[in-house]
Amino acid sequence: QYFVLQARIESAIKLASSENINESLPIFKKHAQYKSSRNRFRRSRLYLPGTQAKLMLNAGIHKPDAIILDLEDSVSPAEKDAARLIVRNALRTLDFFGSERMVRINQGKMGLKDLDAIIPHNVHLVLVPKVENAKQLKAVDDKILSICKKCGRKDPVYLMPILESAEGILNSLEIAKASKNNVAIAIGLEDYTADIGVQRTNQGRESLFARSQVVNSAKSAGIQAIDTVFSDVNEEDGLRASVKEAKELGFEGKGCIHPRQIIPIHEEFAPSKSEIERAKKIVIAFDEAEKKGLGVVALGSKMIDPPVVKRALQTIDLAIAMKLLTKRWKK
Repeated sequence: QYFVLQARIESAIKLASSENINESLPIFKKHAQYKSSRNRFRRSRLYLPGTQAKLMLNAGIHKPDAIILDLEDSVSPAEKDAARLIVRNALRTLDFFGSERMVRINQGKMGLKDLDAIIPHNVHLVLVPKVENAKQLKAVDDKILSICKKCGRKDPVYLMPILESAEGILNSLEIAKASKNNVAIAIGLEDYTADIGVQRTNQGRESLFARSQVVNSAKSAGIQAIDTVFSDVNEEDGLRASVKEAKELGFEGKGCIHPRQIIPIHEEFAPSKSEIERAKKIVIAFDEAEKKGLGVVALGSKMIDPPVVKRALQTIDLAIAMKLLTKRWKK
């Protein structure tokens, strides 16, 4: 791919020169300029190494809710500079067919440097790894704001901090509320279990507290809770069981490391027939109460609180998106 060659040549020139070298940018394709939205579904997010352009080319065809161009764990230290420019060029060049365009940056100062390369080029969401306190996230948020002002970007840049340590879990609520640009918080269990000195298991008892903490903090902050990846790409039954458990705990999405994981994740996060029917009844009861000017919504003998109505509306939206319900379902 030309944009990869262009990035590698630019990276080599910058490495060899002590002078500031102007960016060599490919044409910003129209199909790379679509927008995202704050409350869109994020059931699946497909991780792609930032140096592997061949994996990026057709990633959108698999229809994940989001595509993550990764600059962190999947990129070797020697490739960090080149990966940054490859990802920048991919953001300007590739069509991801409506998937949310995410980038996972590096930690600390290197992550702040990553932002200079990606923010002007329509990245929708930045994943911030190994966040342990609100201060770390605010540093990223402030840097993004500064870049947006400099480059004239008007669209928001959403944030998804990833909690991967005991400290991060215990500070999850302050992290979740640290920025108005937060749309979700995610948990990374490989590093978390290593941090607390236990082995990660398929049963997940060792991480139940941490995962529940993330869900409660996310819900308290009014944002989404996103579960960790399932690392065995050949074990579909295990993946489905993991997604079912995640849904039961309150998670709304899960990471993917292979395209074949996308469909099972979407299917398991889909609302059941009984969930859809209950949601329909709640929404109809809410509509009728509004028409009558009633301040209280009732379904049979039970009072329906606003969070229940909100959840029902989300269920309806997801059912429509998955073609389990038509947009004209009230007719």
